[in-house]
Amino acid sequence: MTVPTDRDHASVVALVECALVELTHETVGAVFISRQVGRSTRTQYVAADDVGDQFQKRHFDDRLGWHETTVPRRTVRDELITQLTRSASTSAQRSGERAASEPDTFVVKPVRELQTP
Repeated sequence: MTVPTDRDHASVVALVECALVELTHETVGAVFISRQVGRSTRTQYVAADDVGDQFQKRHFDDRLGWHETTVPRRTVRDELITQLTRSASTSAQRSGERAASEPDTFVVKPVRELQTP
């Protein structure tokens, strides 16, 4: 789904909390894709344990490649809220250039459908 840029902060927090519950209880991952002129990044989050305290974070930058790390739930929550809130500004506003052809997107989908390094 296209990032919901017309949502207030409380709605973004509620969306992130729902996504975290799904990541913990289902075999799904959250994916945030950011597009800027000449650059694209993809950040994936997948639960690393059964209780949702730790998550595997996979970050792909088309210039730098893949980077993987394990992060606590609080970090995932904060990063997603920041990414979804920041996406309210257009790519053109962030980069000072014309808008990218596609908006930022956020999706929760089965782990088997996630791109891997």
